Amino acid sequence: MAEDLATLVTSIGRRARAASLALAATTTAAKNEALLRLADAIDAAHAPLLAANQVDLAAAAGHGLAKAQVDRLTLTPERLRQLAESVRQVAALPDPVGEVLENWVRPNGLRIRKVRVPIGVIGIIFEARPNVTIDCAALCLKSGNAAILRGGKEIFATNMALARLIEQAFPKDAVQLIPTPDRAALDTLLKLNAYVHCIIPRGGEGLIRFVAENSTIPVIKHFNGVCFVYVDQAADPAMAESLVLNAKVQRPSVCNAAEQLLIHAGVAESLLPRLGRALTKAGVELRCDRAAAAILAKAGVATVPGQPQDFTAEFLDLVLAVRVVDSVTTAIATINRDGSGHSDAIVTADPVAAHHFQAEVDSAVVLWNASTRFNDGFEFGYGAEIGISTDRLHARGPMGLRELCSHKFLIDGSGQLRS
Repeated sequence: MAEDLATLVTSIGRRARAASLALAATTTAAKNEALLRLADAIDAAHAPLLAANQVDLAAAAGHGLAKAQVDRLTLTPERLRQLAESVRQVAALPDPVGEVLENWVRPNGLRIRKVRVPIGVIGIIFEARPNVTIDCAALCLKSGNAAILRGGKEIFATNMALARLIEQAFPKDAVQLIPTPDRAALDTLLKLNAYVHCIIPRGGEGLIRFVAENSTIPVIKHFNGVCFVYVDQAADPAMAESLVLNAKVQRPSVCNAAEQLLIHAGVAESLLPRLGRALTKAGVELRCDRAAAAILAKAGVATVPGQPQDFTAEFLDLVLAVRVVDSVTTAIATINRDGSGHSDAIVTADPVAAHHFQAEVDSAVVLWNASTRFNDGFEFGYGAEIGISTDRLHARGPMGLRELCSHKFLIDGSGQLRS
């Protein structure tokens, strides 16, 4: 059986490589037409897509999925409309392929152009995230890349239904779904250096670490999202309340939701009770250090004693760790030590403190007076994203069309010889 799967996946890789060469030369108009066909197909297929999703949801308990994973797995009519809209937004974006990044002429007359080109074949490995299937398909096609998608068993029925729409709308073999959740198929995919140029995992930390440790193909990733909000002594109280609530509560199961709250000691006595009451009213459990717990206890706000592991945790739930710090410098040091380099925010009316924070917090996205939830390709105007990277080579932050490209050099000469 493993040999059969290896043959199947290798064949998918070979066909994807051939498709990638054709896609690299496909016109923008042809790519956009395919994207619009897919968006229209999603709009017309709500009933079968929701029915397939119900099959996966019915099996979710048997797969041992956490609440956050079930939320990510779930399709609704509104989420399907958002999927179709994201595809249309990708179609409306400029085509990055062929963009001239640099252009210069050497003293010997050689004209050198650095031009944006597709990466080639991209393998996307993901868990209970049906939006990934569509977002990755759309972004890869528009950027001229072929894609191989491998979803988990918890999303298998939904993925198969979405794959049928993609196959009908896109050029042959432009996007292929590995038609089995068997781990042996993944093991083969991670070793297909001859055909696959990049692997992007989307899912929990366990999946991402497995991929990073077992792939012989370059991996672009983030392991987790331990995102901080720091409320400075110059924070506007109303803004602080609304931003902290949005960052934690708006969708707590995603990687850009806030997990850690730091508040300056100078405003902790006056502002932390207000924040605590608003958060607990929204159903958030507060796991506090001694200073925060003492302040909230005096205000009658229920808390839980924070354990050391809570202050580096990604909860993906209505849980928030809270600490009091003595300065913006301490906040920066705390975030750089305990965070994951994903999304971190400062709330302050002091531009000096904000610029200090943005300059020294070592994360992919650092926000001033904005929710961490904005670290998102759609919110950046990318139409969608293929993932969020906390790596430092090639791509960092939300990965849109440009991040799915490499470059090559085109050199025009007139018979020059090197002496």
